[in-house]
Amino acid sequence: MRKIFIEELVKLNSKKKNIYLVINDLGFNVIEPFKKKFPKKFFNAGVSEQSMMGLSAGIASEKCQTFVYSIANFTTFRCAEQIRNDVDYHKLPVTIVSVGAGVGYGNLGYSHHALQDYALMRSFPNMLIMSPGNNQELIASLKFIVKNPQPSYLRLDKDEIVEDNRNKYLKIEPGKPVKILDRSKKNAIFVTGKMQDVAYSLIKKKYKGYSIYSLPIWGMKTKKKFFSSINKFSNIVTVEDHFYDGGFGSWVGEILKTYKNNIKIKSEYIMPDCIYEVGSKNYLLGKYGPK
Repeated sequence: MRKIFIEELVKLNSKKKNIYLVINDLGFNVIEPFKKKFPKKFFNAGVSEQSMMGLSAGIASEKCQTFVYSIANFTTFRCAEQIRNDVDYHKLPVTIVSVGAGVGYGNLGYSHHALQDYALMRSFPNMLIMSPGNNQELIASLKFIVKNPQPSYLRLDKDEIVEDNRNKYLKIEPGKPVKILDRSKKNAIFVTGKMQDVAYSLIKKKYKGYSIYSLPIWGMKTKKKFFSSINKFSNIVTVEDHFYDGGFGSWVGEILKTYKNNIKIKSEYIMPDCIYEVGSKNYLLGKYGPK
């Protein structure tokens, strides 16, 4: 997803021309196409995440749009106060880009996991979460946020996804699910991020006959809209590569509790014990993820 992100950012900036990219000494062998095409709109802030976020907010305050790119733990928890005070509360058009969703960097240990990032980012009132599950959703998310600049969090899987449908037009809206597989009008799996393959696997194992929907864009302000899309279902399952607490499943649970209804919900997520092991993404997902 990283290379597709940079390719699309170059295309979008060629049209809009006020997009900046800021990194923190990471992302090399990926970000070069943007740096080469727009050298005056690219900054390496060095190993200083707090300064990086403050710099990005300052650029955005000058009627520009900033994308801050790094491994997930560096663009979130390392600079959480600057995200809250400088970006979110001022409603600035900064998109915080995290790479390595879930246990994408599992071989580097728990310091590089992104298992609590939803919990942090969705607590900010103006923050929009974009968690695409494929290249098509990524491209559509980028087009949306460039057209509607605001505080946002773009969560990318580390792996590149080979697809032949990336040029197929897809329109997405915050809080509105995208239909992936239509099998039932009453039972559905809702997934965010790169977990659609897991959802298909779960259908074969224990949720036979369920439909699958993806939710690429969501956040604090989209709860009511999302509920209007799911209130027709009797049973729903949420799937994510994040802890349950503060994650996508608990976000959906909060919605169902707020808008009292009879929908039954189950959640599939990554178990906290995964932080005590080091291994590949597939290994950790297989042992501690949805089954």
